[in-house]
Amino acid sequence: MAIFRPFKALRPKAALAERVLAPPYDVMNRAEAKAMAGENAYSFLRVTRAEIELPDGTGAYDARVYERSRENLDGFVRDGVFFRDEKAGFYIYRQTVDGRTQTGLVGCVSIDAYESGAIKRHELTRVEKEEDRVRHFEVCDANTEPVFLTYRANARIDDLTGGFADARPPVYDFASADGVRHALWVVDDNAVREALVRAFSEVDALYIADGHHRSASAYRVGKKRRDEYPGFDGTEEFNFFMAVAFPDRELRIFDYNRVVRDLNGLSAAAFLTALERRFAVEARGTVPCAPREKHCFGMFLAGAWYALRARDNLIPGEDRIGALDVSILQNGLLAPVLGIEDPRTDGRIDFIGGIRGLAELERRVRTDMAVAFSLCPVSVAELLAIADGGLIMPPKSTWFEPKLGSGLFVHTLY
Repeated sequence: MAIFRPFKALRPKAALAERVLAPPYDVMNRAEAKAMAGENAYSFLRVTRAEIELPDGTGAYDARVYERSRENLDGFVRDGVFFRDEKAGFYIYRQTVDGRTQTGLVGCVSIDAYESGAIKRHELTRVEKEEDRVRHFEVCDANTEPVFLTYRANARIDDLTGGFADARPPVYDFASADGVRHALWVVDDNAVREALVRAFSEVDALYIADGHHRSASAYRVGKKRRDEYPGFDGTEEFNFFMAVAFPDRELRIFDYNRVVRDLNGLSAAAFLTALERRFAVEARGTVPCAPREKHCFGMFLAGAWYALRARDNLIPGEDRIGALDVSILQNGLLAPVLGIEDPRTDGRIDFIGGIRGLAELERRVRTDMAVAFSLCPVSVAELLAIADGGLIMPPKSTWFEPKLGSGLFVHTLY
């Protein structure tokens, strides 16, 4: 069982919340982050991506970046942009986009639940990214962004969160520039708060949907603090990290597509010939191909679209990971034909979240890439089953949308 508990959040004044809100730190590059923050002095990117305020040659992992993050967070508090809630509470966080709504509960989970496996993972982490967030959390003395969790939908939790939100107005309610509506309620009612704690204590497991690096880093920071304070009793804030938990039935996973810089020395004709031994290939001309069946793929090559269907010999029988479309594409095409042995480190491959659409795949091929592949999205049920089995998905298997906003709540470690 995973402990989910309330906390006293640092959060922005309602009048400034829309200006504070920022995308997650890891969904844009430095130039994009700098452009997004622009002249907005309140953008939370000044905390999560503080390198945008430093000279362009400053490395993302330079000590000055973390120091500036802490300075900016402290400045937000000092200047009254942020304040701390006087009473520990949960926070209902609702996002609505294109007529679809997902409602999650913001709280804190224990590092012990992470260590025991009550919070289940489905991805590996990269050392440099994990180290980055460790240093960021340590210097800021806070979890500045939440981990995105899910759980199998629970009627009692639905009733509690839905009933509370329906009975009162949110403290924040606005649409961000990307069209997502963000609403937040503060659950400081003792009876509702305690009922939520009890309801989550009966949830068998929580699952990381997005934020494996943040959760691993928060866990490491918590363990380090325990070593530094051997008299800890388990109630200190560093024993917990911030998360938003959504019921599984409200989530949507988008495709996570691939683009490759070259054809590994092959001509387009030779590449197609090599493909036909592994896939059934159907020319689609200028009609974009977004696959909706497992083991089917779209491909954009030399100005034309193709539909690919994996031949039976590429589909393993009982291997749950090997049967994922990302695995079939990697093992059946990217590695043997295009020479992409490790997609985590090979600079010839890039990954495009499905929210950007097939037009983005075409644009990349027309500018800096040679070929693009569109995939059928993984289902939430598949993700939970894989995590339950203690299995690890290949890198860049899932893209959740909408992304959690950053800056509406912060959990300090003191």
